[in-house]
Amino acid sequence: MKEYSIIHDTFSLERTYKASPTRVYAAWSNPASKANWFAKADEFEFRIGGQEIIRGGEPGGPVYASIFTFQDIVPDHRIVYTATIDMEEKRISVSVITVELKPEGASTKLVYTEQCTFLDGLDSKEAHIEGANDFLDKLEIELEHHN
Repeated sequence: MKEYSIIHDTFSLERTYKASPTRVYAAWSNPASKANWFAKADEFEFRIGGQEIIRGGEPGGPVYASIFTFQDIVPDHRIVYTATIDMEEKRISVSVITVELKPEGASTKLVYTEQCTFLDGLDSKEAHIEGANDFLDKLEIELEHHN
C-alpha cells in the first residue's frame, strides 16, 4: 500500500539590493527581465489571477511543471502568489509565497517568505531554500548589470 505524507514548513530569506523598489519590482514583473535571473517561463501573465508557468528538467530525468498564480500585487511593495510543483503527473508541493519590497535609502530590502506543503517526501524545505537563494543571488546580478 502506498504511504502518503504531508510536511508543512515556512522559511524567510532577506536580501538588500542596491536598487529602488521600483527597479526590483520591475525585475519581477517584466518577463524579459525576469527571464535573465529566473527560469524562462512558458507563459507569463503578471496580474492578479494571472499565471507564470515553467516546465523543464534535467536531460533524461523527470519533467517538472511549476505553476505560479498571482494572488495579490501592490506595485513597488509586494507580490503574493501560490505555487504548485508537479513531477511528471505527481504533485510534490504547494506553497504560498510573499515578496515584500521595503525602501532603505537608495536600496531595497526584499523579504521572501515561503509557506510550504511538501507531499509524500518528494520535495523538501532544503530544496526550496537552495532554489530561492540561487535565484535571489541571480536577481542581485541582474539588478547590478541593468541598473
